Amino acid sequence: MRILCIGDVVGSIGCRFLREKLPTLKKVKGIDFVMCNGENSADGNGITPSSANYLLDSGVNVITLGNHSFRRKEAYDFIDENPFIVRPANFPNSTTPGTGIKNIDTGRKIITVINIMGNTFMDNNLDCAFACADSMLKKAESNIIIADFHAEATGEKRAMGYYLDGRVSAMFGTHTHVQTSDAQVLPNGSGYITDVGMTGTIQSVLGVKSEIIINKFRTKLPARFDLADGDCKMECVLFDIDDKTGKTLSAESLRIE
Repeated sequence: MRILCIGDVVGSIGCRFLREKLPTLKKVKGIDFVMCNGENSADGNGITPSSANYLLDSGVNVITLGNHSFRRKEAYDFIDENPFIVRPANFPNSTTPGTGIKNIDTGRKIITVINIMGNTFMDNNLDCAFACADSMLKKAESNIIIADFHAEATGEKRAMGYYLDGRVSAMFGTHTHVQTSDAQVLPNGSGYITDVGMTGTIQSVLGVKSEIIINKFRTKLPARFDLADGDCKMECVLFDIDDKTGKTLSAESLRIE
């Protein structure tokens, strides 16, 4: 089974570019299942029912989220009810809309999707990411398990990769919007990349107009993050997974322009 994991989709411009490029990529690469991180898919940050449905209608099978999951209140019920959206599992389960794991029946295989948020350098007081991973794995209904680890620190992501090696089919990192060059199969058969990257405007700072971010760093003043226009990219990683063993056979990072 070939599973494509797409980096953080930024704004309506990123959503439109994904819709433009994904159908051809699925055909050329023989892709069976598509995931993307959609926590920034709405203009102005967060996710809305409209941006989520746009991604799902564009060929995405499951949307994962992150620290901006609940930036838009209009998405709360949608996240809670939609069977194809997964939010970080280490939010408090009793008070937070949605769930951190979904077992998706594709007709061919059940695929388990897990979403966890990191603790280091993140603005949260969430449960320990590693303990959360252990808890989620007990709920998996498939031997094909894909984890989106939404985290800032590369060290924490690498550590989680080795912690999950042999226990999940693949783990891909999100959040930094910068694709790393370490797509690989770890020693015990799990596919891995520290950060899959971003879907959005190339000439930008993480999808935002560069002059806004430069000025924010120089002045230390708050700023409205207006999205940049221009040519786009879709960064992703393709995991080729053995149906029988759930192990990854190969991991290939991609950048589509």
